[in-house]
Amino acid sequence: MSETIIQLWWVALLVGALVLYKLVLRVFFGMIIVPDDRIGLVVKKFTLYGDKRLPDGRIIAIYGEAGMQAKPLAPGLYWRMWPWQYIITMESFTVIPQDKLGLVKAKDGAPMDTGRVLGKPVDCDKFQDSQAFLENNGQKGPQAAFLTPGNYRINTFLFEIVMVPITSIHENKVGIVTTLDGEPLEKGEIAGGSVMGHRNYQDPMAFIKAGGKKGLQEDVILAGTYYLNPWFAIVEQVEMIHIHIGFVGVVNSFVGPEGKDTSGTGFTHGNIVKKYDKGVWDEPLDPGKHPVNIYTHTVEIVPTTNIVLNWANSRTESHELDKNLCTISVRSSDGFTFNLDVSQIIHIPRNEAPKVIARFGNMKNLVSQVLEPTIANYFRNSAQKSGVIEFLTARSQRQEDAREQISKVLAAYNVEGVDTLIGDIVPPEALMKTLTDRKIAEQERVTYEIQKSAQIERKEFESAKAGADMQPEVVKSTRQVEINTQMAASRVAAAKGDAESRVINAKADAENKTIIARADAEAKTINAKADANATEVNGNADAGKIKAIGLAEAEVTKQKTEAMGTEQYAIVRVAEALAANGIKLVPEILVNGQNGNGNGLIDALIGSEMLKKLQRESEAKIVDISPKGE
Repeated sequence: MSETIIQLWWVALLVGALVLYKLVLRVFFGMIIVPDDRIGLVVKKFTLYGDKRLPDGRIIAIYGEAGMQAKPLAPGLYWRMWPWQYIITMESFTVIPQDKLGLVKAKDGAPMDTGRVLGKPVDCDKFQDSQAFLENNGQKGPQAAFLTPGNYRINTFLFEIVMVPITSIHENKVGIVTTLDGEPLEKGEIAGGSVMGHRNYQDPMAFIKAGGKKGLQEDVILAGTYYLNPWFAIVEQVEMIHIHIGFVGVVNSFVGPEGKDTSGTGFTHGNIVKKYDKGVWDEPLDPGKHPVNIYTHTVEIVPTTNIVLNWANSRTESHELDKNLCTISVRSSDGFTFNLDVSQIIHIPRNEAPKVIARFGNMKNLVSQVLEPTIANYFRNSAQKSGVIEFLTARSQRQEDAREQISKVLAAYNVEGVDTLIGDIVPPEALMKTLTDRKIAEQERVTYEIQKSAQIERKEFESAKAGADMQPEVVKSTRQVEINTQMAASRVAAAKGDAESRVINAKADAENKTIIARADAEAKTINAKADANATEVNGNADAGKIKAIGLAEAEVTKQKTEAMGTEQYAIVRVAEALAANGIKLVPEILVNGQNGNGNGLIDALIGSEMLKKLQRESEAKIVDISPKGE
């Protein structure tokens, strides 16, 4: 317990020493320490030397006067700031978030220029140098300059900071600007014209120096984020002008230079001027989205496709231009009143749209001032020239006449009349009853006539039916007679055909026999010739063969004779012949020859008769093998 008390005493002693040390330094040496995230705002209680007082109207001292000092203490260590002479207040840095702007209002400074609502910017390190702001004649009040997101050392004795959101223009919208400072508008003007260099109104002094006018501005700002000082410019966001396909936008400008009329002398219903001049522009806006200042320009949407307008109580088109049109009531020449529905189709060419708007102001005026009276009066006048029945029966012709007449009238107003159509026609009820009764009577008469014709036709039908009932027997008898006649004729034709067939067959047989005989003779002749030719060819071939064999054998015989001698060869041939004929070489009876001709041996072997036989055969062979002609 005693040790704890001792420790506490030491801590208290240390703290007391520090406090005493700080008080000593603060009181005797005027030491001040400003933290890193703070600034020290200084109030001087009095001056030690001389009588320095603030000028009248000033609340911030810049030359050492007593009072709130313009120059704050930045983070750091300072001396001679004795507490008996100075009051030091620690103030946090001014932090501007990312989606904000810091608007600055000076509590002291030079008076504002006449006619101005914002103080002009001066060189003061973004309001962090209060003394420079005052020395450079910074003006008291709302400042044109502002603080963008960041951290700033702002002397709150001099400046008041107001946080405002950053201006953001959304997609498909435009910002219409009204400035609160600048030159006043001239007489007759409703908006300030375009000036350069102010970066979409983000630099107020550049706008003012360029001669920008105070009030509504002709120029608009498009989608995006802008650092706009709301003490200088007020922004209103509006939708872009969206022109759909099939339409154009005719612009009537209330600002710009006075333009020269381009419509010509024949058009006396308003001025048509060039684009960006004051008046109705001769060039309409095509389909798309356009950033138009709706307070300085009006855009009238004009359809360039065919427009259908209905004079009917129960039908209205989506464009609603015919919303106030109703069924036309007319009176005929015979005193009847009846109603009819009419549809008119019109077309406004793109280049004629500015003239239509210059003449009528808008499409509804065109319908109410021209189309409605023109078409209604035409049909009223047309109906008074004819009766109801005539009007009904000549409907197509009246529709064609109406189209031609109304087209001529509309052409004078720069509008094309495409077609005029007559719809439902409602005649008077009494007339319709009379017409209905008449029609019923006519139909009954027609019915009676038809029934009468039907009875006559029925009578004729019954007669025809009776005749038709007997017709099968008549047809049967007639057919039997025809059959018998045909059968008799068939038999006669068959007999005649049989006789003719026999004659033809006989003739055919004779002709066939003649042809066959001729063919046989020709065939025999051809065969004989062929056989003779074949025999001749075969004989020639055999003769050639025999001749060749005989020549070959003769050549062999000659060579053998020369080689063996005539006698020896003859003996050999004789022996071959005997052997070939089966004659014995040694006869059983030996014949002795004594003729002394040198053939005694042969005669001895064979008889003289046999020898002669052999000689004849030999000669015959020689003759056979001899060539022809030798």
